[in-house]
Amino acid sequence: MATRDKNIWILIVFILSGLVLGGLIGEIASQVDFLWWLSYGQEFGLSTPIELDLNIIKFTFALMFKINVASIIGLLIAVFVYRKI
Repeated sequence: MATRDKNIWILIVFILSGLVLGGLIGEIASQVDFLWWLSYGQEFGLSTPIELDLNIIKFTFALMFKINVASIIGLLIAVFVYRKI
């Protein structure tokens, strides 16, 4: 049972690293003329943060996702590498 839980955590780490590295590569590729398509994507989430003021403490909630072609490719590579391990 512990092995299965460990594999799920490894998969989550692979997926997150693939998304982050792919997003970084996509942002860098936006500077190169013939790689502009890697940075093509969509941004979605809360455009303005939600605030909760309790007079003693103030909470601010915000969440924004930016998905581009390179991050999707990174996700697919991460899943492929995970399946090969």
